[in-house]
Amino acid sequence: MRNISNPHHVMNRAGIFYYVLRIPADVGQHYSVKRLCFSLRTKSHSQAMRTASSVHQRLEDYWLGFRLQQMDIPAIHLVKTDDVEDTSPLMMDAVEMYLSIKGKDDRTFIRTARRNGEYVAKVLGNRPITSYSSSEAAQFRDWCFGQGMNINTVKRVFASVLSIINLTMREHGIEGSNAFSGTFMPDRGDATTRQPIPIDKLRIIQQRCKTTDDEPRWLVALISDTGMRLSEAAGLATEDIVLDADIPHVIIRPHPWRRLKTKGSERILPLVGASLWAAERAVGASQHSPYLFPRYCNDKGCKANSASAALNKWLKQTIGNGYVMHSFRHSMRDRLRAANCPSEMIDQIGGWSSGKVGEGYGEGFSVSSIKNFMQKIAL
Repeated sequence: MRNISNPHHVMNRAGIFYYVLRIPADVGQHYSVKRLCFSLRTKSHSQAMRTASSVHQRLEDYWLGFRLQQMDIPAIHLVKTDDVEDTSPLMMDAVEMYLSIKGKDDRTFIRTARRNGEYVAKVLGNRPITSYSSSEAAQFRDWCFGQGMNINTVKRVFASVLSIINLTMREHGIEGSNAFSGTFMPDRGDATTRQPIPIDKLRIIQQRCKTTDDEPRWLVALISDTGMRLSEAAGLATEDIVLDADIPHVIIRPHPWRRLKTKGSERILPLVGASLWAAERAVGASQHSPYLFPRYCNDKGCKANSASAALNKWLKQTIGNGYVMHSFRHSMRDRLRAANCPSEMIDQIGGWSSGKVGEGYGEGFSVSSIKNFMQKIAL
């Protein structure tokens, strides 16, 4: 039984009160539905009345903004201004152009860029990209913190927005500055630091991987002695593993189902220790699948996020709190330093960019040279 009590726009359904309202025609273009209906989360009639009144007032205030935008500004012809109409692309148009150039088929990359662009459009409006001010960028930063994001997440959101706007400005030949550049990021003390995994715990992990001997553990073991990113390893094709060469190795390269983080991420790494064992086990079990880890990869994409959640949980159960899959990369760097491996070789092994001018010159270190150091650190 349903009872609607107007003008409070309250409906009782199975004892729970709901707010219901037909959306006014003059703001209907901003909605994908013609009527609002959502739970007020109470069985109390008096509480429902108070909540509905508050909700209704907030909606009216929100709609007022839409209505004012549609109104002609009185005496606008008397305003003296030297401003030129901003014809730069709107934020969400910039996102689509950015994705048409850089998105390719990486669904995670596409979803992240769109989500971050939508954040800006939601908070500051879907406006021309050069119309935003530095004060509005600071307002957007504060909104991100207000959503519960930590400092690292906010920095990633800003990096994405910066990239979208910078590329769009270059493509359209737009001069000027990016309002989201140089926004101050306060030290809130909530940054998460990934700890390297100590050698004794690495031994435990590799031993547990061999004991369990299944696809998720092959993935962990492969990363443990190569330092690959999780998405790089999970998105490998079976043909990326070369076992019949003088030096067994893995070829890390982009695929339609998984892009790489940077151009420098393309590399060849020798397989030693636990990584060689894992590669042999994964190839042997692939049964002619084009994907080395079909549990986490298919023609629709690489499920690196799913793998991360499951494997991080397993790491916690195996060696305790404070370590995640990305911790293997920190450990790899420390292990190579301890073996006196040249810093440029360390960068090549991890697919890290050093930022040096000479980084792109030459072919880099040979697989045999890299193998000498990786064998030193194999457990």
